Amino acid sequence: MLLTLLNIVIPVFVVAAVGFVSGRHQRRLPDMTFINYVNVTVFVPALVFSALVGNPVDLVRGWPLLAAGVLIILLPGLLLALVRRPGIARSAYLMVGMFRNTGNIGIPLMMLAYGKHLLGDIIVLFVLSNVLHFSIGLFILSGGRNHWMWLRNPNIWAAVLGVVFSTRPEVLPQFLLTSLELLGQIAVPLMLFGLGVRLSQDRIEQLGLALRINGAYLLAGALALGIVLWLLPLTPEWTRLIALSAMLPPAVLNYLLCEHYKVEPRAVASVVLVGNLLSIATVPLVVWLTLTV
Repeated sequence: MLLTLLNIVIPVFVVAAVGFVSGRHQRRLPDMTFINYVNVTVFVPALVFSALVGNPVDLVRGWPLLAAGVLIILLPGLLLALVRRPGIARSAYLMVGMFRNTGNIGIPLMMLAYGKHLLGDIIVLFVLSNVLHFSIGLFILSGGRNHWMWLRNPNIWAAVLGVVFSTRPEVLPQFLLTSLELLGQIAVPLMLFGLGVRLSQDRIEQLGLALRINGAYLLAGALALGIVLWLLPLTPEWTRLIALSAMLPPAVLNYLLCEHYKVEPRAVASVVLVGNLLSIATVPLVVWLTLTV
């Protein structure tokens, strides 16, 4: 079991570590702007589309997964809103606590841990997170502005088209499907590498604060997970996906958005960095529990 766990977790952190080391050992800070932009606008949408066409998801039968994917994001926010914020702006505190790293770490980990046959369900959770991140998340962070930005997210439209064509994949030429699959295969390792480079450029400035906040996030995620599992009739496979989703570290995108809206970006950077470092210990534990319990 230990060897299986190591085979699942280590490749994910190795690719991120290569990005981290590469970013640290450059004479100048590496500029990943163009690479990350192409990944978000080309490679990830290709992954979303090809995954949904190749792994059709029955949205009617899968309503419990859809509901769980929404609740596992919203419930931690509601729970965190009930407690006193520990030293940072409430909007940043809630934003970072709600939206986890479902892309960079979630997709590769879930595929390795639970099987590529669940890729369609994994992509559904990723897309749901994107929709909520760029609607409710930006509404919280921007003070009520930009809550329609999700309509400009190419991953959303790739998901819509993927669901539409998943019922009639034969109408698409094979060369198009193969091309999109090849482009999509670039997305996951590039996300992990980019995560490592991004983390290499940040510094932990408020370690105690970051540890307390991440502790609150993990507790809120665990409580929300218990509520979701009690409320919804999830299959064992869906339960594993939702459990790991709840305990993932904060998304790096939270820091970038807080920087854009000038909502305590330095404090958020420390929280995100410490959360991702803690995941080296917490994520293997969660994967082990979901595979054995």
